[in-house]
Amino acid sequence: MRWKCICAYDGTDFDGWQRQPGGRAVQNYLEAALTQVFDRALQIQGSGRTDAGVHARGQCFHFDADWAHAPEKLIRALHSILPSSIRIHSLRPIGEDFHARFSVKGKRYIYRYYLGRADPVDDRYVWACRDLPLDLAAMQAAAEVLTGTHDFTAYSASHGKDSDPNPVKTVTRLALRRKGKHLRLDAEGSGFLYRMVRSFAGALYAVGRGRLSPGNIAEILESKQRTHRIVTAPAKGLFLDEVFY
Repeated sequence: MRWKCICAYDGTDFDGWQRQPGGRAVQNYLEAALTQVFDRALQIQGSGRTDAGVHARGQCFHFDADWAHAPEKLIRALHSILPSSIRIHSLRPIGEDFHARFSVKGKRYIYRYYLGRADPVDDRYVWACRDLPLDLAAMQAAAEVLTGTHDFTAYSASHGKDSDPNPVKTVTRLALRRKGKHLRLDAEGSGFLYRMVRSFAGALYAVGRGRLSPGNIAEILESKQRTHRIVTAPAKGLFLDEVFY
């Protein structure tokens, strides 16, 4: 039986999603919990990796195992083992043709800025921009430049042999929304290259500060070359919000 699971995690103290030899990745903890519940070694397949320090509200994974009880009982069993920084939102049986990674049609990420010096309870989930003003209109204009189907090589980082071989992606939505001192960037698209959303967040911040213009953002995009002018935003402000199938 194949199971589709949606989980959330606070990525602060994890070495990212991907299984690590040292055992400090989210995948390590989930597999250890499932192995304990089913009393046999189980591995999971996730929708994609997140970096160390990146959070998730809607990460998806699947695994294969027979379970004769209600899904809610399995969720309770996992929660009794998992650390409180990992929580299972939903768990349901699904057809064997479903694959958490290869069935993905799109994803939504959220990046959170804080316009000022963040309180301690917020600081681990935002990029605090200190007490510096940002030109939000210019940032949104730059975001519109990055919307659409493009070769996003200039807004990604190399990841060795695991790099996505196709740098052409479609960004369907890149929008900013402010509420008080909180500024949120929503990024939706068919897929994202390694550190692409964090590169967007860093580039838009540079525009907001007047270091780059929307025109510069277009020039860098068209160059298809990574440049030191694009700074990768801190991991702690990024959330994998939802995976679309």
